[in-house]
Amino acid sequence: MPTPSYIELRDVRKVYKTAAGDFPALRGINLSFERGEFTAIMGKSGSGKSTLINMITGIDHPTSGSVRIGEIELYKMQEGRMAQWRGRNMGVVFQFFQLLPTLTVLENIMLPMDYCNMYEPGERVARALKWMELVGMDGMADKLPAALSGGQQQIAAIARALANDPPILIADEPTGNLDSRSANLVLNLFEKLAAQGKTILLVTHDPTLVRRARRRVLISDGELVHEAIDRALPMLPHPQLLLLTKLAVPRSFEPGAVIARQGGLDNGLIIILQGEVQVTRDRIGHPPGVIATLGPGDYVSELEMLELPSLRLALRAQGPVDTLCVPLASFGEYLDAHPASEKILRNAAAQKIQKYDPTGALQRDKIP
Repeated sequence: MPTPSYIELRDVRKVYKTAAGDFPALRGINLSFERGEFTAIMGKSGSGKSTLINMITGIDHPTSGSVRIGEIELYKMQEGRMAQWRGRNMGVVFQFFQLLPTLTVLENIMLPMDYCNMYEPGERVARALKWMELVGMDGMADKLPAALSGGQQQIAAIARALANDPPILIADEPTGNLDSRSANLVLNLFEKLAAQGKTILLVTHDPTLVRRARRRVLISDGELVHEAIDRALPMLPHPQLLLLTKLAVPRSFEPGAVIARQGGLDNGLIIILQGEVQVTRDRIGHPPGVIATLGPGDYVSELEMLELPSLRLALRAQGPVDTLCVPLASFGEYLDAHPASEKILRNAAAQKIQKYDPTGALQRDKIP
């Protein structure tokens, strides 16, 4: 049996009761994270990303479903025990700092150690000062939060979240109030901590942070976009990515199998999950000529296959290949219903065709 993931959410649903009726913020989330992952969680305002984080931290309770972290079933714990467990195992960075205004920076950073009764009292000061140095705040121990800039308060909040050296760090827009130098310092620290085995989950709109995270999870309207679809088609709007996620079905192919051929398409969109696929030109009396080799994250749509009929393109599995496929009829209906997305995909197809045949020589070659 495969080893369970470190953090696992299974069919997590959250419905809020409002004056206008029930509002489903999360609609059956299945998601897992491994130890040491550095993941950016993205989504438009109101998409459900903050609710998702609240489910993982235990700050809010799901309407149904389960959250397991290590051997702990989070929502089987009593509130008091959960708060103690969270203080020892999770560092949480809130978007608006939540530093206590009457305590110094040093005292704020020591709070998690005091609350969870971790480390000897004499050791707590030294540990807090160490974290302050790591985040570039040495020399500010005795200042009150009001004497700090917004960016400095955010950095202090990050140091506080790290005070107990928790295995999990969860942050909501942690660099949103930082200048570029401070943000880079924090990102460098996150990368170092992930390399040391900490699991880091960040809610962010910052494209710089997303590029540096090892993984991106996209949520739209309370549902997850398939990560392969998000990687392959980042130029499409989030609701369109979610729609394609719902239309896509997994398909596997044996080595040497023809995945698609001009004149015989049954899938309008093919995204490669695992394995390599050769884009070949089939000519009667000649062995297939390899034009390109595609791998995980690459995709082919009917738009480029139909654009160059003279090339007689085919896709062949070079070894075992796993894919996500949107059936031809469903993809056609999708394009008809979303002309703006069709235009984006046609432009992308034109660029790929230029890559396959930059000089037009293949199209001019009329050998059958």
